[in-house]
Amino acid sequence: MQKFTLLLLSLVLLAPLGIDLYLPTLPDIAVGLNTPVANIQTTIPLFLLVMGLGQIVAGPLVDNLGRKPIAIVGLLLYVIGSVMAATADVWLQFLVARIIQGCAVCCTAVVAFSGVRDRLNGDDAARAYGFLNGALNIVPALAPLLGGLLAEAFNWRAPFWFLTLYAVFIGLLVVFFLPETRPADTQKVKGLPLRQYWQILRQPRFLAFAFANAGALGMVLTYVSLAPNVLMTEGRLSALQFSVAFGANGFWIMLVSVLVNKVIRKLGRPVCLAIGALAMTAGAVMLTAGVWLLPDAWQTHWALYMLPVAVSVAGLAFTVGPATSYALEPYQQQAGVASALAGFIQMAGGSSAGLLMMALPLTEKSALALMMVAGALLAFIAWRFSKKVRGTLTAL
Repeated sequence: MQKFTLLLLSLVLLAPLGIDLYLPTLPDIAVGLNTPVANIQTTIPLFLLVMGLGQIVAGPLVDNLGRKPIAIVGLLLYVIGSVMAATADVWLQFLVARIIQGCAVCCTAVVAFSGVRDRLNGDDAARAYGFLNGALNIVPALAPLLGGLLAEAFNWRAPFWFLTLYAVFIGLLVVFFLPETRPADTQKVKGLPLRQYWQILRQPRFLAFAFANAGALGMVLTYVSLAPNVLMTEGRLSALQFSVAFGANGFWIMLVSVLVNKVIRKLGRPVCLAIGALAMTAGAVMLTAGVWLLPDAWQTHWALYMLPVAVSVAGLAFTVGPATSYALEPYQQQAGVASALAGFIQMAGGSSAGLLMMALPLTEKSALALMMVAGALLAFIAWRFSKKVRGTLTAL
């Protein structure tokens, strides 16, 4: 089972690698393609938006055709998109390459989370989802540094060649070692299963847990998007210092994820959701108190941003695993469709919430604090719903 989970993790890693590996090279890409850096920056939310929307289509394909074939298709698309990005000479080719990569990761993400639902239930599934989401934070911890080193040694195209080689390697592992886990009684659908999506969306419990994940993701996206300006422009951290602070937070989430697995085993998933809500609330209070109560001379210190963030992202670690397992638990015969819908809500909802907070006429720290409050509220609602769940949910 450990080998199976690691294979699923390798598929999930394609998404954050596709975002974080090329972050340090954004200005160089803009120069290389003779386009404003703002155009290159838009490829990050576009990548996530395509990933979220694409899961609506990938979910039925995973249930109809099986987990393994769709994983292979996703990896092939990832290779094509990475090669196109690495060889791009104009902005349009790079944009199309990123869209193709977004289509690829929506396939691999649905396969990964459907695979967990196929093999595991209850607390075991929650721990597996928590492991997948927690381990993902090794990518924001290390990928920007790796991408920067590759670009410095070669050029801005090197990170995309790395992604190409990674996808080819994982593709070989999937072909030879990933088992097909689709249950024999999986319900197949014709075309886009709007009726099934609507039936799932009518379930308040599903919405509560899916939107809890969206709130947590929105909080993290807001933090990541604002961090360069807050820490480097205002806080005057060097690029290396920024990478260390950014990476340390990723490792912190990994450590908290280990603790989450123990808490799930001993105290249960509802307790984790309650802790998640409290942690995000505490982060918002700390961030706001630092702005209001401390002297102006302290306002640019990195700790006034990163310490509240550390507390709040711990709430993410406590929320995502239990919320995902609760959301997907009733849908053994519709795992692909349910995983796709949950992923869509998390990605599209989280990215939209983050963009909304950044668009409001607020300071960076105020916008992040508001998103922390929203994440906490959604986690609290999920905790209330979890109190009504007893044991393993039955299929609807």
